[in-house]
Formats: sequence, C-alpha cells, structure tokens
Amino acid sequence: VQLVESGGGLVQPGGSLRLSCAASGFTFSNYNMNWYRQAPGKERSLVAYISSTGGSTRYNDSVKGRFTISRDNAKNTVNLQMNSLKPEDTAVYYCNVFVGFKNFWGQGTQVTVSS
Repeated sequence: VQLVESGGGLVQPGGSLRLSCAASGFTFSNYNMNWYRQAPGKERSLVAYISSTGGSTRYNDSVKGRFTISRDNAKNTVNLQMNSLKPEDTAVYYCNVFVGFKNFWGQGTQVTVSS
C-alpha cells in the first residue's frame, strides 16, 4: 500500500487549497478513505471520511461547511478541498486507509495558514 499526498502550502487566512492523495497497492474502490491532520504539539485527528463508493462522507465539526472530501475511483485518488482556511487549520495533513487490519499513512503534506 502506498499513499502519496500533494497540494499543501502556505495560504493566507480565508484562502483555499486542494489536497490530493494518490493511492496504489490495493483495490482502491473497495476501501473507505480518510484525511487526518496533526498540528504541532497535538495528537493526530480525523478531518474527513469518505466511503468506498463516495456516497457517504463525514467531517470533523471544526471543518464542516468549509472542507469537502471527494474521490475518483477511476484514478485512485482522494481529494480534500479546503476553503475559508483559518490559522488553526495549520497542520500536516495525512491520507489514511485501513487495509488488512492495518493502518496505512502517507508521508503528509504541510498546510500553513498565515498572513
């Protein structure tokens, strides 16, 4: 299993970023996918979840209405559209999948929201 995130960067408050995660090594369309984030000095926390078909999504209360998770099962990618970004969204964002009773993580992509 390999997960490779991209799309992070520095953005001003109120701005937008789109994160992508390219997945390989497993049958992507069979698995639910997650985005997590970890801010300095804090535990890693779930940001958003999407079911294997894309028909069901869930969000952390802190990002509801601002972030949108989506997936393309033909391209084996999962995305996180982040709008109205706030300084408290600053963190390393990780793509995650649970396969074969094991959690797999990407290397993470840094998102910094600052003026």
